[in-house]
Amino acid sequence: MAKKYIDVMDTTFRDGFQSVFGGRVLMEDFFPAVEAAAEAGIRHFEFGGGARFQSLFFYLNENAFDMMDRFRAIVGPDANLQTLARGVNTVMLDTGSREMVDLHAKMFKKHGTTTIRNFDALNDVENLKYSGERIAYHGLKHEVVVTMMDLPPGCVGAHDVAFYEKTLREILDSGIPYSSICFKDASGTSSPQKVYETLQMARKLVPEGTHLRLHTHETAGVSVACYLAALDAGVDGIDMAAAPVSGGTSQPDILTMLHATKGMNYDLGGLDIEKILKYEDVLGDCLKDYFMPPEATQVSPLIPFSPMPGGALTANTQMMRDNNMLDRYPEVIRAMREVVEKGGYGTSVTPVSQFYFQQALNNALMGPWKKIAPGYGKMVLGYFGKTPTAPDAEVIRIAAEQLKLDPTTDNAIDIADRDETKSIAYWTKKLSDEGIEATDENIFIAASCDVKGIAFLKGEATVNVRKNSPKTAESKQPNQSNQENFTMANGTYTVIVDGQQYNVQIVDGNANVQSVSVAAPVAPVAVAQVAAPVAAAPVANANAICAELPGSVFKLVAAVGDSVNAGDKIMILEAMKMEIDVVAPRNGKITSISVNVNDKIEAGQVLAVVE
Repeated sequence: MAKKYIDVMDTTFRDGFQSVFGGRVLMEDFFPAVEAAAEAGIRHFEFGGGARFQSLFFYLNENAFDMMDRFRAIVGPDANLQTLARGVNTVMLDTGSREMVDLHAKMFKKHGTTTIRNFDALNDVENLKYSGERIAYHGLKHEVVVTMMDLPPGCVGAHDVAFYEKTLREILDSGIPYSSICFKDASGTSSPQKVYETLQMARKLVPEGTHLRLHTHETAGVSVACYLAALDAGVDGIDMAAAPVSGGTSQPDILTMLHATKGMNYDLGGLDIEKILKYEDVLGDCLKDYFMPPEATQVSPLIPFSPMPGGALTANTQMMRDNNMLDRYPEVIRAMREVVEKGGYGTSVTPVSQFYFQQALNNALMGPWKKIAPGYGKMVLGYFGKTPTAPDAEVIRIAAEQLKLDPTTDNAIDIADRDETKSIAYWTKKLSDEGIEATDENIFIAASCDVKGIAFLKGEATVNVRKNSPKTAESKQPNQSNQENFTMANGTYTVIVDGQQYNVQIVDGNANVQSVSVAAPVAPVAVAQVAAPVAAAPVANANAICAELPGSVFKLVAAVGDSVNAGDKIMILEAMKMEIDVVAPRNGKITSISVNVNDKIEAGQVLAVVE
């Protein structure tokens, strides 16, 4: 009896890169591995979309459309190249208008895409209707998605088999065109039994011959068990990645799954172990210079309590490293449980996972619900669609008060259509004003990446990737000082100071406290000096506006000499993927602005003075 053929999508070059490196891998560095993957017989790749669209413009000074074209040229015309889209958000963190949703499908078809996997983090089917229609209209395969996770312990009301059946029935009844259906768990928290029962339910519900897939992450340590459960329930396809960007926060390793299904009646993509070994060797060599965060290679038993998806976990920890805040990470993860519950149980996948993290960060740093993150606030107020359950009434009240927005039940895409800044005409004029040609590609880049997209198109973008310091011959000389050796020693170290253990992350000579754990009393050992936090200097001018969080200056809206009213926007900061408006606290005139665009800032730093 022939084995059942299981389609395998290699997620290495999209979700793998996002889950491990925050999407920051240069195309020239990984293209040899794409060639090796094709030679190994892989014909289905996830090659773009999701966070791997914006990240190329934000951090790599690369054009995502160029990358997609070159990827297609390497693998040939017959490979199934797949991207990830977020319903009405497409590849943006905010909702797009109908014009932008259509332009997304048109451009991705033009630049080599075969299939678009299309999800809505709230499982609001209204957000999938128009996007799915346009994907099919432009000749692409539409893989419609039901998003999954397990709720934190003690939480009930959604994300059980009955909830997924309701969502799937709505998709089937809506008439949305689709070529396949995926159940996607970005946090890897769904239990194997729930996966089995959900896929078994779906197999009975969908028309005969429907291609069903499961996507998960190893983050919580149960991904292989979930894939085996899905195979047992009749799934037709699964997603895997190649080492060194497999396991941990990414998808299970191809070799691991080939081993796990030995002796079973499944043929995983017709793949050969020896050929995959060669491919992984090439990939490892391509990525050997990239700094790999230790948390990217681990599973965490705490993830089901958060739940934090693999694709967002390392991006957020890297940003916390950049802002010298990584010691607060466990506190933020603990705060996510309440944020998820009171937010209405949207699935923890982009953009909702980022809303959860941003709000948990605010709650940890500023006190519970003292500061509503804009994305989280707009979500509970209904601006991204309908949440699976009603958000907490008090949180809705606080969000409405702080954001000065009323709750809404309007469809998210209708709201976007009313926003002039989400129109093609607006971005065409914006490009013209900047002296940039208004091609379809440039319009979409500018609309999806805003200021950073414009900077890229003007040739002003910079490269921001994390690579290990080169080990020079001089670094091995016996007469080199201990401090110089310490500077070159990238990695994670356990340091004991006054009887307490600290995990210290060394990156390019910079030592940051990663996490703190109290150990049994031991004799003090002076392994390294860990500096105590330095309190922000007192502000001399009572009219000064100070930064609430560390981050960078994203955009200056006002200028010195401008008259402003209380609440007027002065500048926009970027912190932890949040865009934070800095507003005038009173009526007056701006007498000074002490920062420039792209400046790094510390919490408590003076940004401007309004007198």
